[in-house]
Amino acid sequence: MVDALGVAVVGFGWMGRVHTRAYARVGHHYPQLPLRPELLTVAEEVPDRAEEAAARFGFARATRDWREVAADPRVRAVSVTVPNFLHREIGVAMAEAGKHLWIEKPVGLTGADARAVADAVARAGVQGAVGFNYRNAPAVEAARDLIAGGELGTVTHARFRLFSDYAAHPDAALTWRYERARGGSGVLGDLASHGVDLARFLLGDIASLSADTAVFVPVRARPAGTAAGHARAPGGEPGPVENEDYAGCLLRFASGARGVLEACRVSVGEQNNYGFEVHGTRGAVSWDFRRMNELAVSRGTTYQDQPVSTVYVGPGAGEFAAFQPGAANAMGYDDLKVVEAYRFLRSVAEGRPYGATLADAVHGAAVLDAMVLSAGTRRWVDLPPGPPGGPG
Repeated sequence: MVDALGVAVVGFGWMGRVHTRAYARVGHHYPQLPLRPELLTVAEEVPDRAEEAAARFGFARATRDWREVAADPRVRAVSVTVPNFLHREIGVAMAEAGKHLWIEKPVGLTGADARAVADAVARAGVQGAVGFNYRNAPAVEAARDLIAGGELGTVTHARFRLFSDYAAHPDAALTWRYERARGGSGVLGDLASHGVDLARFLLGDIASLSADTAVFVPVRARPAGTAAGHARAPGGEPGPVENEDYAGCLLRFASGARGVLEACRVSVGEQNNYGFEVHGTRGAVSWDFRRMNELAVSRGTTYQDQPVSTVYVGPGAGEFAAFQPGAANAMGYDDLKVVEAYRFLRSVAEGRPYGATLADAVHGAAVLDAMVLSAGTRRWVDLPPGPPGGPG
């Protein structure tokens, strides 16, 4: 028997739409799921956006006040996809109201914000999932299995990159993303948070780090009104960019491996160039998000001049079988959020966590805080161990 689960989405920008589509599709890909999400309420403060979302996606009701969602006993699970400065207030309130929580990364502006939400979820005894979607790619999970199974030997070093051009245009509007009070960190929270999660997911805890950051476009124009996505505001009133465009970091893992993590939002010529290369004593594996369903793998015993093979992941990798019947049938970005929705709803149904959790977000935020500290003091910073059991 399938039970209905009343869900709400708070914040209806692009990511709110992605969460909504994931709820709509999850039953198609996972018919065994004992819960069927029912779209009850969409909350968005931008005028008319919630009403438009309700009409387009089938929510029963629209509101501009997220507090109405918290007060509604019919809503049992909530997606929080608002700007970073609202994560803590809304996330804590939803948990205290007894709602299961699917919240986007980085869960607030600082590690303290992420801990506050995690603590509220723990006190309330509800489930909490976080939007670290790239770890859900079947190829990434296959790479993790290769590494854990010793196929590469002992991991020696790795590189994680997250380069994009979404902020490269000098006329890009000075939205909340560029302000400390509303966006917190810049590319650290937006892109490097995913890199940190991938690093931990694949290689375990980061023990220490040394970071550097930079702002390359120091002034942007303020938009005349509400700006959606990465809008432009040519001729607008200029204002300062308060957080970093670029972050580079040296990593030392608890295992003894070394790593490099780079993220940049103003990389001209780069569109979603996200990926990693992991090297071991007997082989290597690499992944590029733009070729999401492939791995480049080198393994064997020749060491020098050892060939690299392209591996197309198939139904035996991660959640691939829920989407495609055979290798080289491509999955896409939205599919990763369907996987995330499934793992969140399965957590609710079974009362135990599946996928990325608030504990992962807290440890990831601690790494980001350490990067800020390191860049400011120009020194190495040590990190405490992550949550027991490793990344969720």
